[in-house]
Amino acid sequence: MISRRNIRIKVMQCLYAVETEAPMQPETQSVKQLKSYLDQTAELFTFAVYFLTEIARYAETDAKLRASKHLPNFEDLNVNIKIAGNTLLWKIIETPSFQTIVKQKGLESKLNMDLIKKIYLSLTETELYKSYKNEEARDKKTEKELLSFIFTDLMMANDEVIEYFEETYLQWDDDAEMIYQMVLNYLSKPTAYEFNDVIGPEKTNYAITLLKTSIEKKEYTLDMIKPKLKNWDPDRIATLDMILIRMGICELLYFETIPTKVTINEYIDLAKSYSTQQSGQFVNGILDSIHKDLQAAGNIKKVEFKKQS
Repeated sequence: MISRRNIRIKVMQCLYAVETEAPMQPETQSVKQLKSYLDQTAELFTFAVYFLTEIARYAETDAKLRASKHLPNFEDLNVNIKIAGNTLLWKIIETPSFQTIVKQKGLESKLNMDLIKKIYLSLTETELYKSYKNEEARDKKTEKELLSFIFTDLMMANDEVIEYFEETYLQWDDDAEMIYQMVLNYLSKPTAYEFNDVIGPEKTNYAITLLKTSIEKKEYTLDMIKPKLKNWDPDRIATLDMILIRMGICELLYFETIPTKVTINEYIDLAKSYSTQQSGQFVNGILDSIHKDLQAAGNIKKVEFKKQS
């Protein structure tokens, strides 16, 4: 499933749009934009899986093309297409939600068949593939390992593929690491995801609640932040830093199942990744100080987290 880190990034981006666009976006528009971001991530996951399946299925296309040559040789007429019948491959292809999303989002039109052909031909030269196609039996573990190999060692290790994904999906840089892990998890346990509900109701609710709370509690959180800015030049404080601190405070106060240490560390990391060189230190200092104040006043209640512990 989509990670909380990636949800925080998308909420951060929506809040940044609220702060910097003129006129300012209403909350309803921000929620709509957030849902759009989440939908794009779900589509990207499906497309990554779809791209993988098309590489495996290219064996049939390759066989037909070689057989249709003007003067095909023996090898051209006897191409081994075992991979096209890969049991895990067909389990994916025949999944109704997969078929629905591929059709609804028009993913076929986004495929780069030249790249798919290139990856397939590089697969045919590998020892793993040569061994696979010469085995008569079909083993579930082997079927899964081959698709995982194509994804990790051929697709994601190919600079052209990465560049293509970057051009096709603008959020690739933000989502790449998560999508990589999601696809591997899916290949290990295909029943773990429904393609028409990749995000899930719990994570969707978390995302929308975090966004709405950060907007609605803006003045309240700013009142907590301002007294902590004595040693910082307000003109040099990045807008993104203030947004991240506000989000962090909201998590500390209103999200009972998220441990405070996790919240603080996550927003420090986001500041380092998305803001200035000094942002990590700044966000750390302000959030840590506010956390101590809230804790001393008894305002932090991690009820569910404590129960889980």
